[in-house]
Amino acid sequence: MEAGVKLVFDILAFSSIMVLVVAGLAVIASLMGIFNLGHGEFVLLGAYTVYVFRELGLPEWMGILMAPFFLAALGLVLEALVIRRLYVAPIIAMLATYAIGLIIREIVRGLIGGQYYAIDEPISGAFEIGGVSLPIWRAVIIVVTVAVMTACYLFLTRTTFGLQIRGSLENPALARASGVSTTKLYAFTFAFGAALAGLAGAMMVPLFSLSADLGVRFLVQAFLSVMLGGVGTFEGPVVGGALLGAMVPGFQWLREIPFVVDYVSPVFAEVLVFVTALTIVKLRPQGLISQGRI
Repeated sequence: MEAGVKLVFDILAFSSIMVLVVAGLAVIASLMGIFNLGHGEFVLLGAYTVYVFRELGLPEWMGILMAPFFLAALGLVLEALVIRRLYVAPIIAMLATYAIGLIIREIVRGLIGGQYYAIDEPISGAFEIGGVSLPIWRAVIIVVTVAVMTACYLFLTRTTFGLQIRGSLENPALARASGVSTTKLYAFTFAFGAALAGLAGAMMVPLFSLSADLGVRFLVQAFLSVMLGGVGTFEGPVVGGALLGAMVPGFQWLREIPFVVDYVSPVFAEVLVFVTALTIVKLRPQGLISQGRI
């Protein structure tokens, strides 16, 4: 019973992290038709922001609050200076985002070196459910993710600006002819995706050690989650991220089973996650949720 509660809680926590990471990448890919290959480094910058605040003697929670705003501002600048000029060539735009990500990663590496830094949880301690002790910070991540995803969904489906975003996704030419400024929408979308990545990095860094390569693993998983859920919807990639996030602790839990631990290594468990996800993509290339639009 105790192991089952801990497993469910770990699945919810890791799925929440993946949903935050994937949501920003999915919005950019769906509306702009560009896979931001620097998205992992936006996650890294969110984590690094918390580290900088700690080094300045400020509380970690302040860095977590500021990370989305810092990344949104950076996203606006990068979209205006680089991405906006490459909309007509999506492949080149993707390569440009990869180059941006590489530059960001190496700048962070130069600042922190090859070290790994532990960041304290802003809210430490644990609470009990049925006699099982569970970390408070992971519960905070779950609650924040649910709140953010709910707000995003309501914004995209219940506001005028959200309707403009969905209209531009469905038919950009008609949206422009109707007086909608797709340039502003694209700028907002890129900044919004960067902000979600920053929030994800800031929320997760207490659970993972900060290093210059922190964002690399999450970029691969986020990309696979988008393909798993389906491009062109808001719900699809979110479901894909939640599913992939559930697989990681789920397959790692298999190693706790007697007779299995001797044959399944941690690396093999991660490989099993990708094999399962790729099999689903092969069987359903349009994604799990292919109907509807953002």
